[in-house]
Amino acid sequence: MLYDVGLRITYSYANAASGGRHVLYMTPADVPGRQRTITSLLDITPHPDERFARKDFFGNTIVEAAFRAPHDEIAFRLRARVERYAEIPPPDASPRLDGLAREIMAVRSLAPEAPQHFLADSPRVSTRVEFDAYARSQIEPGMSTLAIVEAVGKAIDRDMKFDPDATDVNTPPEEAFARRHGVCQDFSHIMIGCLRAIGVPAGYVSGFLRTDPPAGQPRLEGADAMHAWVRAWCGAKVGWIEYDPTNGMFAGDDHIIVAYGRDYGDVAPVRGVVRIAGGQASTQAVDVVPLG
Repeated sequence: MLYDVGLRITYSYANAASGGRHVLYMTPADVPGRQRTITSLLDITPHPDERFARKDFFGNTIVEAAFRAPHDEIAFRLRARVERYAEIPPPDASPRLDGLAREIMAVRSLAPEAPQHFLADSPRVSTRVEFDAYARSQIEPGMSTLAIVEAVGKAIDRDMKFDPDATDVNTPPEEAFARRHGVCQDFSHIMIGCLRAIGVPAGYVSGFLRTDPPAGQPRLEGADAMHAWVRAWCGAKVGWIEYDPTNGMFAGDDHIIVAYGRDYGDVAPVRGVVRIAGGQASTQAVDVVPLG
């Protein structure tokens, strides 16, 4: 599936910022066998005094921008064309949990794809007793790792209510889990915590999700949003799979990948520092247009 993707993030300051530096995770990824980025253009207004691109440890594209002159607004605008390949869930050749532990130990690498990076606590996701208990309540005797991943994801989709007013970007996953309300970031962090608690390496995927308007209604510009889902390592034969707990499904060709990390903190679309006095406001709009 071919897509045109647009993302606009703006910040407005009550008083002019006297300087700032931003790290941007907005560029769609190239993932062999899953996704190809054909073109990608990131405009920044006002023009930054410094700008350069690089790759982080996990292979994500980062753009860094710095400003020295005063500015009362800043806008980041991405325009990209992406080809996303259809995915079929792999045959289930994954081990049971005891076998998975042995396969993890057999990986003698600290490369970015190594499962060891995604098994321990990360800054925003801690393994907790409530996550462990919840995950184990979904396991039936003899289940494979892949089946467990799917069962945990479906349970979160069933038991959590999508509620954009229940949490914010800094809400801990255990708090969202206690409320059983949240957004895709919360669903994903909870699933990551559940899987890590039982010994399944799991990480965070940021990206876009193509959505369709109600039947008979036109598509609204900017109506889509950034999305998040989970990747889990299911053993040496299956490798990494991606699951969307917000929608109770394996990620497919409607899921456009931007970045991989341990949790949201690794791949937030915009982070950095600014020198300001007073408040700020931000807006975000996403367009995902299928081209066939």
